[in-house]
Amino acid sequence: MKNPPPASWSLACILLQLCLGPFGWVRAEDHRALEAGQQPPDSRLEPILDYNGYFPFTPPTSVEAWQARAEQVRQRILISQGLWPMPTRTPLNAVRHGRLELDEYAVEKVYFESAPGFYVTGNLYLPIGKPGPFPVVLFAHGHWQDARLSSQPADKLRLEIAQGQERFESGGQSRFQSMCVQLARMGCMVWQWDMLSDSDAIQLSRELVHRFAKQRPEMNTTEDWGLYSPQAEAHLQSIMGLQTWNSIRSLDFVLSLPDVDPQRIAMTGASGGGTQTMLLAAVDPRLTLSFPAVIVSTSMQGGCTCENASLLRVGTGNIEFASLFAPKPQGMTTANDWTKEMATKGFPEIQQTYKLLGAPQAVMLHRGEHFPHNYNAVSRSGFYTWLNKHFGLGQAEPVIERDYQPLTKDQLTVWNEQHPAPPAADPNFDRRLLRWFHQDAQQQLQAAADKPAELQVLLEPALRVMIGRSYEEIGDVAWKLTHKIDHGSYLEMLGLLTHDRGGEAIPVVWLYPKTWNGQATLWLTETGKAGLFADDGQPQPAIQKLLERGQTVLGVDLLMQGEFRDGEPGETVNRVVENPREYAGYTYGYNPALFAQRTQDVMLLVKFLRTAEIGNHPTPSAISLVALDTTGPIAAAARGLLGPKVDKAAIDTQEFRFGKLLDYRHAMFLPGGAKYLDLPGMLWLQAPQPLWLQGESELGLVRQAYQAAPAALVVPSPGSLELTEWLLASP
Repeated sequence: MKNPPPASWSLACILLQLCLGPFGWVRAEDHRALEAGQQPPDSRLEPILDYNGYFPFTPPTSVEAWQARAEQVRQRILISQGLWPMPTRTPLNAVRHGRLELDEYAVEKVYFESAPGFYVTGNLYLPIGKPGPFPVVLFAHGHWQDARLSSQPADKLRLEIAQGQERFESGGQSRFQSMCVQLARMGCMVWQWDMLSDSDAIQLSRELVHRFAKQRPEMNTTEDWGLYSPQAEAHLQSIMGLQTWNSIRSLDFVLSLPDVDPQRIAMTGASGGGTQTMLLAAVDPRLTLSFPAVIVSTSMQGGCTCENASLLRVGTGNIEFASLFAPKPQGMTTANDWTKEMATKGFPEIQQTYKLLGAPQAVMLHRGEHFPHNYNAVSRSGFYTWLNKHFGLGQAEPVIERDYQPLTKDQLTVWNEQHPAPPAADPNFDRRLLRWFHQDAQQQLQAAADKPAELQVLLEPALRVMIGRSYEEIGDVAWKLTHKIDHGSYLEMLGLLTHDRGGEAIPVVWLYPKTWNGQATLWLTETGKAGLFADDGQPQPAIQKLLERGQTVLGVDLLMQGEFRDGEPGETVNRVVENPREYAGYTYGYNPALFAQRTQDVMLLVKFLRTAEIGNHPTPSAISLVALDTTGPIAAAARGLLGPKVDKAAIDTQEFRFGKLLDYRHAMFLPGGAKYLDLPGMLWLQAPQPLWLQGESELGLVRQAYQAAPAALVVPSPGSLELTEWLLASP
């Protein structure tokens, strides 16, 4: 028999219509919403996204809407980079030495500790003969090996001069020194530092930072893990996060110097350096001008492991990241690379954001599609001119470089006999470094637990970013009924819950007693809605008892359960992008984990129950959520975000911990899941709503959360109140 036409109803309205006559019939033991062999029309079954996808940006329609959205995206960036909470700013212990004074500028060698024992290295360029306070430019290089210390071969330089990319046979030997020298001549301090594994930043190898390809079994441990391991991802620790932290500490360093003008702090960089420019501009309000070169685009988002991090670009991308700097002055460049369509795709949307915020002239695109991917003399001139205009440097425009004599590698390198280098590429260095960041974060979170409001501010945004959706962000949810079965005392309805905004189509079963008491229970099981029924097709005893007492029970096939699999053999795991490099950030930087998507499914059902009111037909008077098997952590995450939208939750955690998973493809893997006090952190967010909790031996944090409402926490013991009686009692 054909499926009926779709209709959207409240729970009561649906059931009223069902009583008028049958819409379709299935065998009672099937409990299917769709015909055998048919999968739900869910967009999440389509190929997943990678960094080579398309990342458009829809400009905001109001200042208020943009302010709210911008705050959420900034939080996503900070959380993805492992900077939520912000790591402790330990002493920099900066060392400046080897000063060389030239005609109009001086150059110093510098190193400091962004974290204990973690060195940032570079050169500080200082104007000579000009009065302070000086504006400052942070200059981050991209994927040019040993960039700060490198010199262009003569044959390549002559070709660049012939093509118009460079101007001088002397100064053109180093585009990196060229930038610094010109800016110092214009009266700016310039801090140029090494990206990880480049030049003097030798503590992590280039193979690890930029060429990582295969998981390292020796680093995949529950204690003292290394970079790229599932544990590192579960604690949001990445190469990209370390580099972003070094950018923040670089800003700390320059602002600690004398004669600095804090109102004129700029940052620029090309390619991977443009990525760092874009991120620091997005999250650090101390920056006052930004100029990311050859990176901002609606297409490729950055292909290196150092430009990707789990959670970073889920539902967003580089165009929106650049927009976060509005209304402050920002320029960007294009080349004959992935940025070549920026003039028509991406930049107009950034312009609209600047216009909305009253600064249409504060953003600029310097076009260079006739040049290859680099930061050449022409695009550098675009930056100098933009900087000159907004910092009032008094130069004739357009600003053109003058030639100079580049310094040699020996004149620039930081390490020498008086300042010995730390061990290079120590295979255990990343273990020690990640341990420090982990312990620092845990100490901050544990300390915040003594001040519930402070912990709430940390945990709620983190969980929202990990799951990828808040209750308020869910759009309209609709119900399509496909089958009805009359079991005498109750009705069984099967159908799809659909969500146009996210493309979800979720199979749901409704068990409705003909004498309904107004309460509804959403019961999760590891086998989906089939888990509500015994082998004979009848409801499980606990569910039967709820039905007999007038309570409606709902079952659901969460993503890749039940009808999603449709008999597919094998274990359910997370899909990963088709990239031979075994880095979780390439997948989870653009796509929610399966755990997150299943949590979203639960939230959709609750949203439907809470908002499907039509006419005078009421929504349920109380909603309960039950998960007594491996779905317990999913229920904890959903309830942590839903709060009082779920009146009661009964959860068996089975002692699950994200921090014990050693496979980033595991169905329960969640980037960041272990960092925020692991599952007890999600349970902490249940308070003060009623919680029936089983399977937890570590109850200290949960009891601490329920101190103000101790009766709301029920930890059952043998002979205590039955779960069904607790669910049936008035909330």
